[in-house]
Amino acid sequence: MTEQIFPQLNIGLLHGRLKPREKEKVMDQFTRHKIQILVATSVVEVGVNVPNASVMIIESAERFGLAQLHQFRGRVNRSHHQAYCFLFTEHSSGATLARLKTLVDCFDGFKLAEIDLKLRGAGDLGGTRQSGFNLNLKIASLADLELIEKTKKALDSLVKDDPELKSLSSRKIRPAVIHPE
Repeated sequence: MTEQIFPQLNIGLLHGRLKPREKEKVMDQFTRHKIQILVATSVVEVGVNVPNASVMIIESAERFGLAQLHQFRGRVNRSHHQAYCFLFTEHSSGATLARLKTLVDCFDGFKLAEIDLKLRGAGDLGGTRQSGFNLNLKIASLADLELIEKTKKALDSLVKDDPELKSLSSRKIRPAVIHPE
């Protein structure tokens, strides 16, 4: 197929089953334009910096979170060249298309993660499910960012003032910090 559609171009493959040295070789060839088209799995989400890469096609885009899609599109927006990121999906439901359109309208990765959390849920933090609403956190829901931020500030202050958590007020939380379940 590649010889029929792109006979004049070299096409490389990059995926998680390649050994690190093989991945480096493929990326080096792509960076030096020995490979003009790179077909890759989600391993390209982070750690890829090829400024001349200008087009990305994402198949089954509905399977990825908005923050992950934002990371992907960031791989092709690294120079003065016009960049394009095409999202393809076989799901034409209004909800799927609206979620993917959010990516077109927003370039803030944190905001996209918040939107995706509201739309798809947080998933199974200790397991393999990537999305869903069956989340059971001890202290707060991930959607409760204000409470999480206040808690983090309070803990930062506590640890700064009492790094070993030996004061009377710190003793109650010390076991949870030293030996979390």
